[in-house]
Amino acid sequence: MDAIISFFTFLQGLGVSVMMPIIITIIGCCLGAGFGKSLKAGLMVGVGFIGLNLVINQLFGTSIGPAVQEMIHRFGLQLSTIDVGWPAGAAIALGTTVGLVIIPLALIVNLILVLANLTQTVNVDIWNYWHYAFVGSLVANITGNITFGFAAAIIDETILLVLADATAKDCQKALNMPGVSISQGFSLAYAPVAWILNWVIDHIPGVRDIDIDVESMQKKFGIFGEPLFIGTVIGLIIGAIAYFDGSDIAGSITSILTCGVTLGAVLVLIPRMASLLMEGLLPISEAASNFIQNKVKNRGQMYIGLDSAIAVGHPVTLSLALICIPLMVLFAVVLQPLGNQTLPFVDLTAGTYMLAVAVPVSKGNGFRGLVIGLISVIMALLISTALAPLITQSAAQAGFDISSAVGATGVAGSSLVTVLSDGGSPLSGIFVLLSTINPIVGLVVTAVVAVLMVVWNHKRIVKEAAELHAGDASAQA
Repeated sequence: MDAIISFFTFLQGLGVSVMMPIIITIIGCCLGAGFGKSLKAGLMVGVGFIGLNLVINQLFGTSIGPAVQEMIHRFGLQLSTIDVGWPAGAAIALGTTVGLVIIPLALIVNLILVLANLTQTVNVDIWNYWHYAFVGSLVANITGNITFGFAAAIIDETILLVLADATAKDCQKALNMPGVSISQGFSLAYAPVAWILNWVIDHIPGVRDIDIDVESMQKKFGIFGEPLFIGTVIGLIIGAIAYFDGSDIAGSITSILTCGVTLGAVLVLIPRMASLLMEGLLPISEAASNFIQNKVKNRGQMYIGLDSAIAVGHPVTLSLALICIPLMVLFAVVLQPLGNQTLPFVDLTAGTYMLAVAVPVSKGNGFRGLVIGLISVIMALLISTALAPLITQSAAQAGFDISSAVGATGVAGSSLVTVLSDGGSPLSGIFVLLSTINPIVGLVVTAVVAVLMVVWNHKRIVKEAAELHAGDASAQA
């Protein structure tokens, strides 16, 4: 067991762009795709992730991030809880006993669920297994019982795998990526929020007919409705709010135009990087489907579970994210009377990943996506504030350097830290709330929910398989 843990720890240290090609190559060979084909697929996936990371880092590292941080300093925002982002979340998750064994444990559980025909998603996004460990670590901290922590992590994984299956077809259609699902925990946690809000909107006359469709905008406005121009306009607006300075007109114009052109470029480049990643995944996805079809009866289509980074290139997702991220700072101030004390900072990108699954679930409807995004931002701020004391305690116990992280933000006077992404996740909030009320009842309730979801998912898979085989038989006839 120690050797297995050491191997996966080594893989984690390589980074996603190196780790994924190795994992994809190994999986491809195991599925019978052949070494050469598997190696090429793995390397292409690595190229796709490198491209995505370069563009996303350019977006949030040198454009949106600094612009929003400038807004924070310009308007003198002071809140008592600083968002130190996913690095703290990963440190909490992987720096505990739960985190040490989560990768082999979660992988075994995933394979059992697949072979038992209870899920269609093979989650190869091993790095993001830390999302399971994050929930498990918080529960272990609350209860003082590591067994409860492991149980919470596996229950969380099971729920998320079912959500990955349930949203797969919408994601595949929206992203034009057959054979994949989004398995990243934070993005999936907002899928139920999207379903509920879509249901509510469907029952409001007039409102249910509102649709902001990017393709329609392109037809209506021509070249000015394309993602390139939409991104540029949004970038100019953000740049103007963040950088305009009457005493330095020339410098202001330079910063504003740079922000506009950069965001316009990002809306063009991200989909192209995602297409490279998809080029590598297709042969592995096909091999996985063929392999499982031969091993498991009544088997529907298999999905390769991937990071939600593959979804941020959707024009609606990215456009709405560029709106929601600056508004997140405004909401942080407006929501103070309701209890918010979270100052968004490191996890400003959370606005994008909240929408990664929600937009496909909304069939690409920009209006619904915006409503879902704004409500999700509000939820994340309030939940991350509520979990801040526990996250601060857990981060300290995991050895995360809190003082350095807070110092790097340049915001003084903060006594608590939080993680706007997973610390603001509805699933994290539910697990923590139930564990705080009663640990045993909390685990029983979440376990029952997970079992019911798995039973429903199994019936859905069998039904889908029957329809698939009936279609094949009809085609052959």
